[in-house]
Amino acid sequence: MAQGVNPQKHRVGLSHAWHATGYSMAGLRAGWGETAFRQEAIASAVLVPAAFWLGHSWVEIVLLAGTAVLVMIVELLNTGLETAIDRISPEWHDLSKRAKDMGSAAVLLSLVLCAGTWAMALFQRFAA
Repeated sequence: MAQGVNPQKHRVGLSHAWHATGYSMAGLRAGWGETAFRQEAIASAVLVPAAFWLGHSWVEIVLLAGTAVLVMIVELLNTGLETAIDRISPEWHDLSKRAKDMGSAAVLLSLVLCAGTWAMALFQRFAA
């Protein structure tokens, strides 16, 4: 095997799944080190169980819980993007700023989707 080649590329079956799970857990631990992800994870720890109380059908539960989890997914992707850009160069560059701004916008849109979904569900439950 050539030096510098990712050994994960040569794993198959259960070995691949086992190692991929380990990498995913490392990613979640790294995400936990980010304030925004930590706040979103704590909010999701409240919102996901609340989805089972608020939702009337499995579709509503999935939408409520799914939007909360989606925010964490987008935050992890945004943090990964920012980390990769910072690895390339910590200096300010217009394209780096543009990429980071787009990642931030994606997080904002996921938050708006989550808040809108929850607001409509709460309205339907208590105001209708």
